[in-house]
Amino acid sequence: MWLYGTHAVVAALANPARRLRRLLLTEEAEAALLVHRKLPWPLPPERVERGRLDHLLGRDTVHQGAAVLADLLVTPVLTQVLERPGPLIVLDQVSDPRNVGAILRSAQAFGAAAVIVQERNAPDETGALAKAASGALETVPLLRAVNLARTLVALKASGCWVLGLDSGGAPLVGAAFAERRVALVLGSEGEGLRRLTRESCDELAGIAMPGAGRGMDSLNVSAAAAVALYELGRRG
Repeated sequence: MWLYGTHAVVAALANPARRLRRLLLTEEAEAALLVHRKLPWPLPPERVERGRLDHLLGRDTVHQGAAVLADLLVTPVLTQVLERPGPLIVLDQVSDPRNVGAILRSAQAFGAAAVIVQERNAPDETGALAKAASGALETVPLLRAVNLARTLVALKASGCWVLGLDSGGAPLVGAAFAERRVALVLGSEGEGLRRLTRESCDELAGIAMPGAGRGMDSLNVSAAAAVALYELGRRG
């Protein structure tokens, strides 16, 4: 697939686990990449005009003059990511690649161990997802679960406290989870958590929103993930 955008391309160049095939750069983009990552790069760049990238990726794609053709990353298994520190994020049918990318970015910012999505009803690894992740696709493992309910059971067995984010729950207070490793579960953009997923959680919690009822009664799923991860980090 083609990865594009300065941060996504720089992160791919820095990731030894990513197999790269071609690197296409405009003159301006090459100068910008050199600011972020010094030579040598893992493969030589091909100088192109911006119009060629527009034709290759789509005229509406915000590629910033940089694109790299890369193999998909090898998907890790649950036992591997459980060895990493931090909370885990589980997404129940979140389908917008921009939301998944933004959640990966927040996961990196707040030290989450991994993001888990369903094998079906979740976006593929694409350039749009990687662009939204702003490099985090290369550093935060993205797992695909065949059966989400069974994955939640496995997380519980590993010692995680499965916390569903739901407006019907009591306000989330990070200090209450100071001694627990949390697997934070978020539902789809429109429907929220499905019934079986909700019933598989150890606890439900919501985000306190003092401004609710003034034209806003919920947050976008990626914004909700960022707020919840921040609150979980306030454990002191």
